[in-house]
Amino acid sequence: MGLLTSFAIFFIIWWVVLFVTLPFGVRGQWEDGDSAAGTEPGAPITSKVGKKFLITTIISILVFISFRIALALGAFDSFTSV
Repeated sequence: MGLLTSFAIFFIIWWVVLFVTLPFGVRGQWEDGDSAAGTEPGAPITSKVGKKFLITTIISILVFISFRIALALGAFDSFTSV
């Protein structure tokens, strides 16, 4: 597998994991009872996107390493027999 293909697969894994991690820990304004005027009550108070990007990157690296090990051990050889 080439470098560009590896990067593309890592990016796809990262993007999927990001969408999984985004909702965790988000609290809406209505949950605290402190809603700013003119905003949606369900809008998050703090999203902590930087922390979620870091967690997403760590999880994605682990998933990608697992994928590469499985690929090296021949786990996907039955899918490529054409």
